[in-house]
Amino acid sequence: MTEDKAEETSGTDAVTCDGLDYSFNGTKAVDSLDLSVGAGEVFGLLGPNGAGKTTAIRCITTLLPVPAGMVRVFGHDAAKEPMAVRRLLGYVPQQLSADATLTGRENVTLFARVFDVPRRERAERVAQALAAVDLTDAADRMAKTFSGGMIRRLELAQALVSAPRLLMLDEPTIGLDPIARTSVWEHITAVRKATGMTVLVTTHYMDEAEQYCDRVALMHRGRIHALGTPGELRGDLRARRVASGAATGKDPLPTLEDVFRDVAGSGLDEEGGDFRDVRTTRRTASRVG
Repeated sequence: MTEDKAEETSGTDAVTCDGLDYSFNGTKAVDSLDLSVGAGEVFGLLGPNGAGKTTAIRCITTLLPVPAGMVRVFGHDAAKEPMAVRRLLGYVPQQLSADATLTGRENVTLFARVFDVPRRERAERVAQALAAVDLTDAADRMAKTFSGGMIRRLELAQALVSAPRLLMLDEPTIGLDPIARTSVWEHITAVRKATGMTVLVTTHYMDEAEQYCDRVALMHRGRIHALGTPGELRGDLRARRVASGAATGKDPLPTLEDVFRDVAGSGLDEEGGDFRDVRTTRRTASRVG
C-alpha cells in the first residue's frame, strides 16, 4: 500500500452500505442492505446461491451502478467517485480472469497496465505480486500449464499488483481441493498481515469463514440476517436452542454451518440460483479444478 493511499483511507471504515438496493428485471437481489466493514479486518459475506452476495460485491466494486449515498469505500461515494473507489480495490471474481495464452508474468503485467501502475514501477510491482503468492519460479510459464490452485494464486497476484487497500474475493477457492484451498488462504493471510489491507470475501466453505474471517454476515434474500464473529454467532444459536429446550447449556457449540442452515432454513431450495448460475459456477469449477 502506498503512503498516499494510507493517508487517504486512515480512520475510515473500509466499506459502508446504507440501504443498498439492487434489482434485476423487477426482482430484488439486494434489499435495503446495511453493512459496515472495518478497515483491516477479514469480513466474510455468506449465504446460499441467490442470496445477493455477488450483486452486493459488484455494487461495491462499481461494476453495477447504484444511487449516490448507498455505497462508500473508505469514505468515497461509489456513485460520485467511481474512479477513486477503483483505485483502492483489488478484485478476484468467481469467473476466471487469467488468460491461458499468456504467461503468469504477462497476465499480472496486463493487470498492472489496466490499473495504471506507473511504467517505471511496473516490473518491480509485478515481481512483488508474483512473489507474494509464491509464483516466481513459474512466472514465465504459460498459464494454461498451471494447476487450479496456481491459477487462483495467479488471479490473486493480478488483484494485488495495484497494492489495493481493499481486496474483494468472490468465491476465491471455488472448485479447489483442500490442499489448494489452504494454500490460497495462506497467501491471502500473509499479504494481509504484511500490508494491513482489508479483505471482503464471499464463500460457501464454512470452515474457511470460521478459520480466517474476523466477522461474518449471513445473507438471505438480499438482507443480512446475522452478523458477528463466528464464535458469537455459534453462541447465539446455542442460546436460542437452550431457551427453546432443543439443547442444554452443556451441549457443544453448534458449527457455523448450523448457523448458516438456521438462517437460510427451508429457503435453501428456493434460493439456489437459476440454471445460468449453476452452469457458470460448474464451468468455473471445472476449469480451475
